[in-house]
Amino acid sequence: MDDETLERVRHVVATIPAGSVLAYGDVAARAGLPGRARLVGRILAEDGHDLPWHRVLRADGTPAPHLAGEQLARLRAEGVLADGGRVPMRRYRATD
Repeated sequence: MDDETLERVRHVVATIPAGSVLAYGDVAARAGLPGRARLVGRILAEDGHDLPWHRVLRADGTPAPHLAGEQLARLRAEGVLADGGRVPMRRYRATD
């Protein structure tokens, strides 16, 4: 992965507004990396501590299992409500 790719993904995540979410695949597409959702996850795991990483979910609206409690709590603080551990993506997905 090159620095340009890293920065494009970081920029997309940094611009997700509070109270909104995107799926990993949404971030990849907006960063010009369609089909690279796993790369987005890797970038966030390795270099996303200073970003609003909690606003990025799986396509079905579920958080990463090992971060679910913290992620859902951070989202709840921003007004994003989960139902049964799943965020309704249609309701909260960030628009362009």
